[in-house]
Amino acid sequence: MSNGNDRGQWQSRAGFIAAAAGSAIGLGNIWRFPYITGKYGGGAFVLVYIIFLIIVGYPIMNAELILGRKTQKNAVGAFRTLAPGTPWSIVGWMGVAAGFIILSYYSVIGGWGIAYIFKTATYMAKNADHVNIFINFITNPTAPLVWHAVFMAITVGIVMAGVEKGIERYSKFLMPALFIILLILIVRSVTLPGAAEGLAFYLKPDFSKLTAEALLAAMGQVFFSLSLGMGCMITYGSYLSKNEDIPINSIFIVASDTLIALLAGLMIFPAVFAFGMEPGTGPGLTFITVPAVFNAMGTGGAFFGILFFILLVIAALTSAISLLEVVTAYVVDEKKWDRKKAALVVGILIFIVGIPTSLGQGIWSHIRPIRGLDILDSYDFIASNVLLPLGGMLIAIYSGWFWGTEKMREEGNLGAKSIKLGGFFDILIKIISPICIFIIFLNSIGILKV
Repeated sequence: MSNGNDRGQWQSRAGFIAAAAGSAIGLGNIWRFPYITGKYGGGAFVLVYIIFLIIVGYPIMNAELILGRKTQKNAVGAFRTLAPGTPWSIVGWMGVAAGFIILSYYSVIGGWGIAYIFKTATYMAKNADHVNIFINFITNPTAPLVWHAVFMAITVGIVMAGVEKGIERYSKFLMPALFIILLILIVRSVTLPGAAEGLAFYLKPDFSKLTAEALLAAMGQVFFSLSLGMGCMITYGSYLSKNEDIPINSIFIVASDTLIALLAGLMIFPAVFAFGMEPGTGPGLTFITVPAVFNAMGTGGAFFGILFFILLVIAALTSAISLLEVVTAYVVDEKKWDRKKAALVVGILIFIVGIPTSLGQGIWSHIRPIRGLDILDSYDFIASNVLLPLGGMLIAIYSGWFWGTEKMREEGNLGAKSIKLGGFFDILIKIISPICIFIIFLNSIGILKV
């Protein structure tokens, strides 16, 4: 199944879907999706979310995979191949830059998760002050950097091993492990006394909460959750053979990402409400509230707490692998470096760039480069609020208006069997998706407020 060079190629559909779904399934699925679902109407929000999956997530997912498979190139090389001598390669560069920046702070948070696997066993046996434990840890100038290095080393090791022996092999192990751990935690959570209140908060449809703000939240979550706009799917698509069914694979990836996000809510909210905790969002929910919940379980709490942070690290790692692969693939393709050298050098550079995000929680907390945000949130603002939506919008515009929907469908339907891209795809990729992403962009940078 060689593709004619040493770039590598997926050896099975299951391996590709596991890797691509792993790229999409990240920390945001574990802490952000459940919270905004509960906040914006539970089941009602899920319905809106699924609509935006169809009109934004699915067409852009197809477009990125098609661009990658057509060119067999990385995010930058894909545009250089299809639009030589034009500025369109900037779109690829934006993806590479976004991947580099996001992984630099993602690795820091992933390191926190690894540390908490070990911390959980230590303080679960007593009534710990979880707020101070977390603050004291992240403000420490050295310990988080050590765990940041550990997380990056694992990520680099997997990417160095290549597409088949590294990314695919480990994804086929990590994704089932994530799913099994998630199911175990769900069973424990929903069987706790008082869990029904959490289930009601999370899933009970409340259409009165479907405000304009909720619609923007749904659009944004779809886009960011699926790893769109950063070149991950272009890069992963470049390792696909011509007989792979892109429309069906896209459905599997989108559905897997959504399923894990929905299941994460079933894990978190019944337990949070069962122990009278306040459902928060972001690291506060993950590293303060959830450990407190497992601590309150008493016997067995430490075991389930350890499982939770293993789950968190797996989710972070599968996304980190794809982020590093975006940059590594660029260096391998365009600079003709050996994969091992490329992954190692890029990984070291990303680790170095991530150091300020860690120190920015403590001794550099006074440094606030953008809008009063700390260094980590400033990195995230540049990547998630600017580079990703702009990249996604330009991918849609290029695919629909410049390369053309006819060529997109011709390539996308190679190997397609039960579902083929047709006229509805043309409307989505040319009009609806770019408009929706432009609205996301305006909202994310603060121009559009509701």
